[in-house]
Amino acid sequence: MTQSSLPSNPFVAAGMIEDSRLFVGRREELQAMVSRMTGTQPTSINIYGEKRIGKSSLLYHFFLTWEQRVQNPSRYVVIYLSLRNVQCQTETQFYQAIAQELLKFPNVNNNQVLSNFLQVANLDRSAFSDGMKQWKKQGVLPVLCLDDFQTLFDNKSEFDNGFYENLRSLMDSNTLMLIIACYKKLDFYSKKYKFTSSFFNLGHVIKLVALPEDEVKDLLRLPAKDNNNLQPALSMDEQSFTQQLGLNHPFLLQIAGGLVCEARQHGHNKEWVKKHFADQSKRLPSHRNSQGWKRQVRWLVWDLPMRLGKAPKFIGNTLDDISNWILGLVIIFMMMLVIAGVLNWNQVWDFIRNSLGLK
Repeated sequence: MTQSSLPSNPFVAAGMIEDSRLFVGRREELQAMVSRMTGTQPTSINIYGEKRIGKSSLLYHFFLTWEQRVQNPSRYVVIYLSLRNVQCQTETQFYQAIAQELLKFPNVNNNQVLSNFLQVANLDRSAFSDGMKQWKKQGVLPVLCLDDFQTLFDNKSEFDNGFYENLRSLMDSNTLMLIIACYKKLDFYSKKYKFTSSFFNLGHVIKLVALPEDEVKDLLRLPAKDNNNLQPALSMDEQSFTQQLGLNHPFLLQIAGGLVCEARQHGHNKEWVKKHFADQSKRLPSHRNSQGWKRQVRWLVWDLPMRLGKAPKFIGNTLDDISNWILGLVIIFMMMLVIAGVLNWNQVWDFIRNSLGLK
C-alpha cells in the first residue's frame, strides 16, 4: 500500500466505508464477531445503534476481512447483504438474494453439493433449509451479514412468525449464523410488531456507540492508522481541531476531518470549517436534536442559577461563581417547593437573607 494509492482526503462521510484501508476502530466488536463465529457453537449476533454510528461499515469491513481473522477459512462462507438495496419483497426473493451472494464464492460455485440448491428458480423456505443442512454435512457454515434488517418488519404478511422461526431453527442447529444490523435491538421490533418468535431473542447483542479515545486517535491519523511509512492527512493541530468538532462520534469526525482537509487545499479558515460542519452535521438527527437539548440543559443548570445567584449582589454581598451557582440551584429548588405548596415566599426570602448573613 502506497500513499499515492490513497485519496488525499481519506475521510468518508458519504455512506458506508468500502475501502478496508480507511476503516478504523471497532476492535472489540470485530473480535466479538470472530469469537462467536469460530466458537464450538456459533452464536448469531444483533448489532444495533443510532443512524450513522457505523453499523454498515462494520458489517462490510468484517465481510472484507474475515478470512484474515480465522484460522480455517475453508470452514466458512461470509456474505454481506443490505436488505434496503436488494429486491426482498417476498420470502423467496430473500432466499434468492442470499443465494446470489453465496454463489459469488468460487469454492461454492464449483461445489455441486453446495451450489445446486442455490440455483433453483423459486427457492422457497423448504428448499433453502434443506440446502443449508447439506452445507452442514459438508462442514461449511454460512455466515450472513444482513444490514438494514428492520426493512423486513413492515412486510409482516410475507415475513411472518413462521419465517423467523425457521431461521431460528437453522441457527439453533448450528446450520446458519446471522449477524444482523438494525437501529434498535430485535426485541424492540418484536414488541412493536407483535412477533412471538424466539428468533428475536438472539444470543449476543452489540450496541455501537461512540469510539474510544485510542480509536479516535487512529481515525485522526488516516491514512497512517497502521502504517508508519505514511503521513497523516492532518497535522497535529488539525487533528486537535477535528476532534474538537467531532468529539468521539465516527460520522462527525469523518465530516470534520474531510472539511479540514478541504479547507487546507482551498485556503479556507477555521470559521469556514465550523460553518460547514454545523450545516453538514445536521445529517445526523440525534446530533441536531442534542444541540438544542444541550443548550436547554446548560441554561437550566448553569446560566439561570448563575443569574439568580448574582441577583442578591445589589445588597453588597460578594460571591464567587461556584457559590453563585450553588445558591441559584437552591433558589430554583425552593421556588419549585413554593409552587408545590410545601414552602411560602417568606421562607425563601428568610433563607436568602440568612445565606447572605443579613439580619
